[in-house]
Amino acid sequence: MTTALITVDQSAARRQRARSTRSRLSTVVGIALLAIMLFPVYWMVNTSLQPSGNTLNAGLIPWNPSFAGYEQALADQGGNLLTSLIVSIGSVVVCLVIAAPAAYALAQFRYRWISVALLVILIAQMIPGIVIANALYAAYNDLGLLNSVVGLILADASHSIPFAILVLRAFMMGLHPSILEAARVDGAGPVRAFWSIALPIAKNALITAGLFAFLFAWSDFLFALTLTTTEDLRPVTLGIYSYLGTQVSNWSAVMATAVLSSLPAIVLLLVAQRYIAAGAMGGAVK
Repeated sequence: MTTALITVDQSAARRQRARSTRSRLSTVVGIALLAIMLFPVYWMVNTSLQPSGNTLNAGLIPWNPSFAGYEQALADQGGNLLTSLIVSIGSVVVCLVIAAPAAYALAQFRYRWISVALLVILIAQMIPGIVIANALYAAYNDLGLLNSVVGLILADASHSIPFAILVLRAFMMGLHPSILEAARVDGAGPVRAFWSIALPIAKNALITAGLFAFLFAWSDFLFALTLTTTEDLRPVTLGIYSYLGTQVSNWSAVMATAVLSSLPAIVLLLVAQRYIAAGAMGGAVK
């Protein structure tokens, strides 16, 4: 009996050591992969702090950091950053104003045409962006919306609305019918039930859809390149593209612009990450 117990204990100890070894190995592999993926970001920040602005002379650590690149980036690209911020926020507002009631209707109403509408939304997601950009260019040229903030907001919102509808509908499908029925018993109509019941419950999904709409608009290059033909109005993505041709000898300014353009997305993702996780998992009634 004693020998059997010793054998069992030894087997358990070996299994524990094997699990511990696998855990350490997984941790090392994870850290190595994370370092490889984040190295371009680190090199971007490192180059932006180089006093010479030359990537060939940059060391792994900027021992004598210089913020001259950031000063030049703000002077040259500050207006473009503001334009991107206005366009992105406007795109989020337009996207949610259209997508939220559409998702609620597709989730709660029972009509035969809903499956057709969902199919159209999925098809809209698969249309290449260059096709939409060319069509918008012809329409904007007739409507006088080229080189305008409104035009860029509508274009970026049109790219985000199908995705936002699908995300919000998946959440609103989980709304318990008893909640909406109780609202109707209290005299609330469909609009009041949507505004007072569905939207507060769907807060996580709204934040998720709004964040992705912001990121879509903030990183947009195709619509900005197609729908702006002058230098009077340029988002930061187009500003960086044109900046590469004039600042090839001063990469610190180029990389500083890239770092500044990355900050809003990083801050939003850090602040809203718990809402994104909850919104992506769908709705739940407590």
